[in-house]
Formats: sequence, structure tokens, C-alpha cells
Amino acid sequence: MVMESEMKEIEREEGRQQQEQDMSRKIPPWKKQITIRGLFASFIIGVIYSVIVTKLSLTTGLVPNLNVSAALLAFVVIKSWTKLLHKAGYVCTPFTKQENTVIQTCAVACYTICFGGGFGSFLLGLNKRTYEQAGIDTPGNAPGSYKEPGIAWMMAFLFVTSFVGLLALVPLRKIMIIDYKLSYPSGTATAVLINGFHTPEGDKDAKKQVRGFTKFFSYSFLWGFFQWFYSGGDQCGFVQFPTFGLKAWKQTFFFDFSMTYVGAGMICSHIVNLSLLLGAILSWGVFISIALILGDGLYNIGKILYCTARSVQAKLRERNAVADEAIQPPLEDLQRNELFMRESIPIWLACVGYGLFSIVSIIVIPLMFPQLKWYYVVVAYLLAPSLGFCNAYGAGLTDMNMAYNYGKVAMFVIAAISGKENGVVAGLVGCGLIKSIVSISSDLMHDFKAGHLTLTSPRSMLLSEAIGTAMGCVVAPLTFFLFYKAFDVGNPAGEYKAPYALVYRNMAILGVEGFSALPRHCLKMCYGFFSFAVAANLLRDLTPSKVGNWVPLPMAMAVPFLNGASFAIDMCVGSLVVFVWHKLDKKKATLLIPAVASGLICGDGLWILPSSILALAKLKPPMCMQFVST
Repeated sequence: MVMESEMKEIEREEGRQQQEQDMSRKIPPWKKQITIRGLFASFIIGVIYSVIVTKLSLTTGLVPNLNVSAALLAFVVIKSWTKLLHKAGYVCTPFTKQENTVIQTCAVACYTICFGGGFGSFLLGLNKRTYEQAGIDTPGNAPGSYKEPGIAWMMAFLFVTSFVGLLALVPLRKIMIIDYKLSYPSGTATAVLINGFHTPEGDKDAKKQVRGFTKFFSYSFLWGFFQWFYSGGDQCGFVQFPTFGLKAWKQTFFFDFSMTYVGAGMICSHIVNLSLLLGAILSWGVFISIALILGDGLYNIGKILYCTARSVQAKLRERNAVADEAIQPPLEDLQRNELFMRESIPIWLACVGYGLFSIVSIIVIPLMFPQLKWYYVVVAYLLAPSLGFCNAYGAGLTDMNMAYNYGKVAMFVIAAISGKENGVVAGLVGCGLIKSIVSISSDLMHDFKAGHLTLTSPRSMLLSEAIGTAMGCVVAPLTFFLFYKAFDVGNPAGEYKAPYALVYRNMAILGVEGFSALPRHCLKMCYGFFSFAVAANLLRDLTPSKVGNWVPLPMAMAVPFLNGASFAIDMCVGSLVVFVWHKLDKKKATLLIPAVASGLICGDGLWILPSSILALAKLKPPMCMQFVST
């Protein structure tokens, strides 16, 4: 009996070693996970999604998580490319899940700069138009406290601020991913999708998703092309279709046939879309929106910090309790952990890189913006790693990236201590510094989680993130200027209202002047809506899920206060499509909804490129479709 048990143990160990060897042979070296075709695909996807994200940030300011969509599009692009080469008689390198993960990481890092770089918020809040909208005579809105957008200075700003966050939390990646086993839901969902694509069973589903994506991409692009012919003037075309009558249209309640927002509504949860609709019904008012945003943001910062402290304490107790127990993790987890640690990134490299990028930023930022003193930048970079840890840990628990809320707190503090002459500009730029580091650190941990689950090397992940960030620092300003020159960005009556630019500037003014800067009776209303935001979050957290899941989200409610109701109608249509589809065929809906939504978003987003070129060339649509009362 003893001999049999020993023999079985030896066989199990040999089988384990053989499985490890087989897996190691299947995984390409980290340098081969980054390919030329992969970088090209990342660039194409990054450009397409940069256009989409810029449009969203300049219209609603609400950008859904597109990581899963980017992974799907990466699979579509490379699979199509390899099939074309195969039909032409060329032999190409097999497409692996590691390459798929790297492409997704690089593309996401590229287009994230369009949203995270502040082109629809703090950077645009510096321009003259927003300065004038905030009120030239407003106390705290100092004369001349603006800086017009420029490709050169915007690129320089992004290059000196975006790379610091990549290295801030690299030394803590083992603690976050392996020791604490944080879930990072977006990273996990992306990894599950990619792993599914690259299995025999997943290939059939992938083909269905590709067909669904291609079909609805084509529909969406052609629909955008068709609509263009009828939009030759102000308030013309299907985007001004008075679906619920002219009276409702005047209050911005109408369905504008935007496939981007319908697709975004299919990706966002029902409660987000319904919260948008509720906010649209209650709107209008800028400072009320600020109160909702602050109430929701401050509550969630406190919640994240509390949850982080409790979770870290629990993890430490758990590690101490099982330290002496011989608990053997599953073989698959051991292999993932072994690869994750074997492909290590030297701590000294991360620390030296963080220090060098920080020094460059400390020198360059005050030269670009003399209103922000160099010692404020030093303090920001000293505090940023700890803030980044709190945000990344909270994102691992809840999937909520609270970077903008950390940035808003920094903006209030810096604006208040910088004085009336410099406070607004210093606050907006300081917000960008903190937000950039904290956000990118969190995004990198999501990508590390996806890489851990797809057996992708951390080295290739970090390098692809850096390459994607460099792409984004060039692509994002160029994409923004495509909109800025082709469309009337910042016009409160136009399509591209850029609502958050004014919000951020008003927040900075509030930091400089305090509550005395608010209009009459505004403070009382702000107190009420601030309290409502806190109470709504408490209700969500303290009541049973059956009740809490249907409490409206204050942050989502705040957006229509700035931007009207039409996009909320679009997103609710997307939500309705998802609801009905799940009722009719839940299995098919679960499989195809991400692909269909991505196709709608990408098709409509790609049409923006030719329409922008036509606008820049002064070629106007031939017709104007408009509705008037009888």
C-alpha cells in the first residue's frame, strides 16, 4: 500500500512537471508577445476608439468601459489579417492569447488619454470660451486666467505627466494580484473573453461575435452616412428628430438616433441608464450638478478608503492565520503566479524611472503654467503613490476608478492656497497631475490582472502600456483638434457642449472664492442635492440588494443637468434592447450584446472621421430636415 501511494505521488509529480513544461513551450517569450502587426493593430484600434471617446467626452462626458470591446476588435483585426495572408499563400505566426492581451492593453492605453487627458474637462476648462462662460466679472475668475488649446503644449503636457503613473505601483503588483487576489472585474472580464477566443470551444462563439460585430458596424456606419445628407444647417437632421413632440424637443427630450449612445447604453447597466433619465427629468443647473458630483465623489472616496483599510487588515490576519498551514494552490494558479513572478520588473528600475519622470515634470510644468508653483508639483508627486494605491486597491474591489474624485479634491486644495490670481489655473492643472497618476496606476493593475489570467508576461504588459501611452500622447491632441476645428466645441446650444469643462472651471472658482461665489439661493439647493447624493449612496450600501440595486446613481444623474436629455433617451433605448433580448434569448444575448454594442459604437465613431474631413473642407450636406409647428 505504501509503495502504491508513493508511486501515485511520483506519477502525479511527473504529470505536473510535464504539464508545466507543455505550458511553458506554448507561451511565447515576452519579447515575441509584442509584434509589429500587433502594434499596428493597436494603433488602428487606438485611433478609432480615440475618436469615439473624444466625441463622448465632448458631448456627455460619460465614457463606458471599452476594454472588452477593444479585446474583441483586436481579435477581429488580427484574425482577418491572418486569414487574408493564408488565402494569399503566406505563412504567418500563430495568433496567441498573449498577443491578443498585449494589443488590447496597448490600444486601451492609447485611447484612454483622450478621456483621462482632460480634453473634455480640466484642460478644456482653461480655454477662453469657458473662461467667458464662467463669467468675466465672476469673483475668482481672474482676468486673463485662460490658455488656448495648442497641439504642441498639450502633447508636451501629456508626455511629462502620463508616464509617471505607469511606474508608481509596479513594486506593489505582487501584493495586489497574487497576495491579496484582488478581482479587478474589468481586467478579469477581458481575460475571460480572450481566453475564450483562443480555445476550440470559444472559436465558434468568437465567429458568431465577429459576424455580429461586422454586421452592426456596417449598419451603424451607413446610417451615419445617410443621416449626414439631411443635416445641412443648425438644428437639422435626425439628431433633432422631435420623437415625443415639439414641446418635449424644446426641453431636449427626444431620440436623436445616435448609435454611439445606443451602443453605450447596451454596455452600461440598467441603473446607470435609468439614473440618467431621472437626472434628465429633474435638470437643469450647473451648480446642482456640481453638488451631486461632489456628494457622490466624496462619499465614494470615504467608502473606498474604509473598504481598503478593512480589506488590508483582513488580508493580514488571513496571512498570519494560514502561515503555518501547507495549503497547496491549484496547479493552474501556481503556473500563473510562477510566470507572473519569473518575468519580474526590477524595483530599482521602477523607482528610478518614477524619480526621473517626476523631476522632468517638476521642471517643465511650472514653465508651462507659472501659476502652479514647483513645490506644489513636488508635494503632488510625493502623495501620488499613496493615493494611487488607495485608488488601485479600491478598483480591485469595486471596479470603480475614483481618479477624477481624487483630482477634484486636489483641485480645491491647490486653488484655495494659490490665491485669486493664480488659483483657477493652478487648480485645474494640479487636478490633471493627480488624476493622471492615480488613474493610470489603476488601469495598469487592471491590465496586470488580465495578463496574469492569460499567462502574459508583465514585462510585455508594461512595455505595451508604455507604447500605447506614447501613442495616446500624440493621437489624443490630434483627435481633439479634429473636433475643435471641425465643430463648434463648447457651444452650449450645439452638439459638442463639452459640459464638464465649465463644471471644472466653476469648481476651481469655488475653491478660490469659497461659497460666496455662488448665485443667490444656489447654496441652499446645493446643500440639498449634496445631501441627496450622500443619502442615495448610503441607501445603496445599507439596504438589501433588492432595494439598493434600484437606488439611482447621483453621478449619472448629474450628467443630464449639464447636457440635456436626448443622450439619456438613446442610452435607455440601448438598455431596453438588452432587456428585451435577454427575455427572448438569454444565452444568445449574453454572447452577442458586447459584439453588437461594439459594432454600433465603432461604426458611428468611424463615420466621424470622414464627416470631420468634410467639415474641414467646407463641404456642407445638401439638405436640411427640420420640423416646425403647424
